[in-house]
Amino acid sequence: MSFSLSDAALDALLEQLPLLAGQPRQVEDLAGGLTNRNVKITTAAGVYVARCADPANLLGIDRDQEHYNTRAAAAAGVGAPVYDYRPDLGILLLGYLDGATLSNADFARPGVIAKAAQACRALHAGPRFRGDFDMFAQQPAYLKVLQDNGFRIPDGYMDFADQFDAIRRVLAATEVPTVPCNNDLLAANFVEDGDKVWLIDYEYSGNNDPCFELGNIWRECRLSIAGLEELVSTYYGRPLRHKIARARLQGTVSQYGWTLWGCIQNGSSSLEFDFWEWVMERYDNAVAEFSRPDFGRLLDEVSADD
Repeated sequence: MSFSLSDAALDALLEQLPLLAGQPRQVEDLAGGLTNRNVKITTAAGVYVARCADPANLLGIDRDQEHYNTRAAAAAGVGAPVYDYRPDLGILLLGYLDGATLSNADFARPGVIAKAAQACRALHAGPRFRGDFDMFAQQPAYLKVLQDNGFRIPDGYMDFADQFDAIRRVLAATEVPTVPCNNDLLAANFVEDGDKVWLIDYEYSGNNDPCFELGNIWRECRLSIAGLEELVSTYYGRPLRHKIARARLQGTVSQYGWTLWGCIQNGSSSLEFDFWEWVMERYDNAVAEFSRPDFGRLLDEVSADD
C-alpha cells in the first residue's frame, strides 16, 4: 500500500460511487503501485479497478490530466475503460483488464517485444493527450523539490549534468513531433491478453518524443541492446540507426531523471519499500551509459541519415 488508507475508509469512499453504492462487493489489493492504493472490485454487475490516489505528494502528479489521458488511451484501444472519476475522493474507477501482468522475464518470450511495440504504436497514433511530458523539464523540477526539502541524492549525481545536457542539445537539434505517450511503461504496466497487450497507469502521461517511450521500456524492463533494437525496429517497421541511438539516449535520460523521482520518494514516502535501492539501480544505469566509450558515437548517430 502506497499511503495510509484503512479498509473502512476505502469502503466508505467506494460507497460514494454510483456504480458501487449498495452493491455487495469483493475488494482485493493489487500488487504494485508506489503512489496509489489499487484495488480490484468484483460485483454482480462487473469487475473494476479503483486507483486511490494519495492527495499529498511532492511528485507534481496532475490527476485531472491522468484522467483525461486515461480516457484517450481507452479511445486508442489500448487502455482500460474509465467508469468514474472523483477527484474529491481521489478515486479513478476503471474496468478490470482480465489478462496477465507482465514481468521483466516475459520480455524474453518470443513475440512479447513485438506486441509491446504494436501497443505503443496504437497509443501514439491515438487521440492527443492533455499536457506534455519532457524529462529535460521534469528533472530540474525534481531537483528543486529535493533541494528545497534537503533530501538525499546519490554522490556525484551532478557530475553528469554536462552529459545530460549534451543529450538534450542533440535531441533538440533533431526534434521530432510529439505523440501521446505513457512515459512509465515498466513491465507491470503491460497487461497481456492473448495476442494483445494493454497499457495501464497514466500518472506520468503526456505528449512526448516516441523514442522516450521506447528507451524507457528498454531500461525499465531490462532489455538487452538487442532487445532495444528489436523494439525500435518493430515500432518503426525497419531498423533505423538514428532511431535506435535516439531511443538509447532517451533511455539514459529516463534513468537520470527517474533517479530523482526515487530520491523524492525515499525522502517523503511512508511506504515500506527500499527506494534507495531503486534509486541506485537507475543511477547506475545512467552512469554506465554516460561513461561508455561510444557515448559520443551515439550522439552523432542521432542525426545519421539512414
